[in-house]
Amino acid sequence: MFNHIRNFCIIAHIDHGKSTLADRMLQVTHTISDRDMTNQVLDSMDLEREKGVTIKASAVRMNYTAEDGNTYQLNLIDTPGHVDFGYEVSRALNACEGALLVVDASQGMEAQTIANLYLALEADLEIIPVINKIDMISAQPDQVAEEISNLIGTPPEEILRISAKEGSNVLAVLEAVVKQVPPPKGDAEGIPRALVFDSHYDSFKGVVAYVRMVDGKLEKTEDLHMMATGVDFRPVEIGVFAPQLKPTGVLRAGEVGYIATGLKTVSESRVGDTVTLKSKQLPKALPGYKEAKPMVFAGIYPVDGEDYNDLKEALEKLQLNDASLIFEPETSQALNFGFRCGFLGMFHMEIIQ
Repeated sequence: MFNHIRNFCIIAHIDHGKSTLADRMLQVTHTISDRDMTNQVLDSMDLEREKGVTIKASAVRMNYTAEDGNTYQLNLIDTPGHVDFGYEVSRALNACEGALLVVDASQGMEAQTIANLYLALEADLEIIPVINKIDMISAQPDQVAEEISNLIGTPPEEILRISAKEGSNVLAVLEAVVKQVPPPKGDAEGIPRALVFDSHYDSFKGVVAYVRMVDGKLEKTEDLHMMATGVDFRPVEIGVFAPQLKPTGVLRAGEVGYIATGLKTVSESRVGDTVTLKSKQLPKALPGYKEAKPMVFAGIYPVDGEDYNDLKEALEKLQLNDASLIFEPETSQALNFGFRCGFLGMFHMEIIQ
């Protein structure tokens, strides 16, 4: 049932070439025609393109015909590399069974690579190391292969060496994913359960929840139930990422897709929640996530006191897209009413502004 599905993500330090590798994979599998190809396809936010970093985790489905003649459904979840967005990474990892560890041939293992690697090992993922940017003059692939080997024990000669920019050896990466990443486990006939690993707000479809189906199947015609918040809803549409939202009407166990809930407020759809069918017999909820702890605080006040409600609404919408943003009302004698906001780091604060 699940043997043709592979769910995996790419983890790496900033600027080691995650998004470029994802672009090449989409091109090789013909998920995106060459005409529609732009750099960093999965970084759809303007801020991501402007700063050249990945902020939100995003998902895409590719169909790949392997050397053994079978066609596999590969679900790639692209994750951020920057330390301030480690929370996004930890959630994406729970939706996968394997991870590509991308390391820059000229820079070697860096702090964030190792931090994300430990998150992946905690989530019990199969790790496939890849050395990128071997086309650069300053590349030292043999030395970097030794570093990786010392850390995770893969023999240096088995580590893939690629250049995502030039597209060399990318097919070998896809073959490795098919051979080494285990297929998802789950009960295809059981009570449906899906893990929400991210969400964004759409003014037409309400909250769009990104889910990884664990058991059973969900259809558009059924009433669904969020277990942590206890909300019942009838979905507006259900589908997969190809990389745009593509309605299919049904999601089966092991797949990654989205549910447009039609809900209007963030408090009704929490990341880490379990989606199931509305019924008398509720299944056991899937293990959720640790709450993010803010590290940097800032007071945000409206210039004009009358804009207080607009600011509150804007912060709520932001929180919908970014569950790690925390804010509470506060007052000051000089500035009147405003909010005290908590962020995961300085870069996170800069992005929110």
